[in-house]
Amino acid sequence: MTNSRILLVEDEPDIALVVTDLLVAQGHTVETAGTGTEGVRMATDVRFDLLILDVMLPGMDGFAVCRTMREQGFDGGVLMLTARSQVADRVQGLQIGADDYLAKPFDPNELLARVTALLRRVGKEQLTPVLRFQFGGVSVDFSKPSVTRNGVAVSLAAKEMQLLRCLIDHRGQVLTREWLLGQVWSQQRFITPRTVDVHVAWLRQKLEEEAQTPKHILTVRGEGYRFVG
Repeated sequence: MTNSRILLVEDEPDIALVVTDLLVAQGHTVETAGTGTEGVRMATDVRFDLLILDVMLPGMDGFAVCRTMREQGFDGGVLMLTARSQVADRVQGLQIGADDYLAKPFDPNELLARVTALLRRVGKEQLTPVLRFQFGGVSVDFSKPSVTRNGVAVSLAAKEMQLLRCLIDHRGQVLTREWLLGQVWSQQRFITPRTVDVHVAWLRQKLEEEAQTPKHILTVRGEGYRFVG
């Protein structure tokens, strides 16, 4: 998704310049702000597809910017950049509306991959959620909810069902572990991306013909998961 409008809120000029050059080279339009307050003002006045927020901003930090923009109805993507690597900080960002999280120092290629994946998801966010879906020998009815495989009822825990719904509703898209955490476990503390891996493994055991060689719930190396139905 090129030609996207991106707002970078970063108080370190060198990092802002590097990130801006990377994104502009990919065909994006980039505007920058050096403070959280300035970022909120700019994002309120202009429609952006993606916000890239440094957490450690002077005054109004990245968490506050993210929370404020979500409260104002911003429905674009939010990628947090920070030197903090603690799980609690990542979870806090996801709970207030961030979609993804990248710790400094970061590899430029990883940044571009995450931006591309996030813009792809945001661009397809308007997919109509399905109530019923079939893939392979599996039938899912989210209205009940119920799942059968080859005509036999399959018991899924609540989080497994929520995860399956996210995967199906965004079928064909690459979903990062961080984004899935925010969607399914947004109100829970002390969770890690490993939680997503464990639940994906459980879904594969219950729904795939061969859990070790899945045909529907696929791993995208270095990014996350993609559902193919």
